[in-house]
Amino acid sequence: MLRNSLGRSALVAAMAALALAGCAGRKEKPRLAYEERPVELLYATGADRLDRGLWSQAVGYFEEVERQHPYSEWSRRAILMTAFAHYQSNNYAEAIGDADRFLSLYPGNPAAVYAYYLKAICYFEQIVDVGRDQAATGQALNALEEVVRRYPNSEYAQDARLKIDMVNDQLAGKEMNIGRWYLRQGDTLAAIGRFKTVVERYQTTSHTPEALYRLVEAYLTLGLFEEAKRNGAVLGYNYPGDVWYSDAYKLLTSKGLQPATAPSARAERRGMLSRLPFVKDKDATLKPPADAEPKSN
Repeated sequence: MLRNSLGRSALVAAMAALALAGCAGRKEKPRLAYEERPVELLYATGADRLDRGLWSQAVGYFEEVERQHPYSEWSRRAILMTAFAHYQSNNYAEAIGDADRFLSLYPGNPAAVYAYYLKAICYFEQIVDVGRDQAATGQALNALEEVVRRYPNSEYAQDARLKIDMVNDQLAGKEMNIGRWYLRQGDTLAAIGRFKTVVERYQTTSHTPEALYRLVEAYLTLGLFEEAKRNGAVLGYNYPGDVWYSDAYKLLTSKGLQPATAPSARAERRGMLSRLPFVKDKDATLKPPADAEPKSN
């Protein structure tokens, strides 16, 4: 009996040790110990950590502002400062969550435009090359268009319009990438669908000249000469000095089809924007909110 009792005691001790080791192995987000402090001090300390690039510490102090003074003007501003700190540390999901929380609590606040813009930039900076999934690209486009729609005369809308052009170029590049793949696979009809999408939906992007050339190429492959001539004419009328039209002109004339417009003598390749990688540096427009520090009563 004594031997069995000792065995059970050893087993219980071992299980307790394993449980303690498991608890010790789990890492939790560090949190400031609760200590009642003046809101001005908490907020100022968070702003100082933000200025020094100590993003996690800044988040801790701003969250403490909300926890200790939830109904103050300081708390409202602390939400946006928390979002900015999360953005700076590349915690985009947390930053978007902070922005959404601000918008749900203060939808009519003048600083709401900042929250909408921050969300858009978080999606924008997650855009990947055209060979990969473009979910973030679509989200970025929707969020940027929301900024322009809601606040058309704001400084953020001005920058959002520029980024919308870049996002559309990215989405057009994705269509072109798939269309070229279909061409290589011999699925010409599927390729035509992708190139037509670029011409119809993204016609102001840098990919349009190549899309028109690819349509000429694809229609000639199918023996649809009138469609090939029509797309060649559109290409020549809008981009007479583009190398893609020079190539299309040679292709059409080789088939005995004479386009009405001859290419310019010095044809140049347009549409280089899509070949440049997205800059992942933090957006210079997105700074801490201008009125980040409330006025003391």
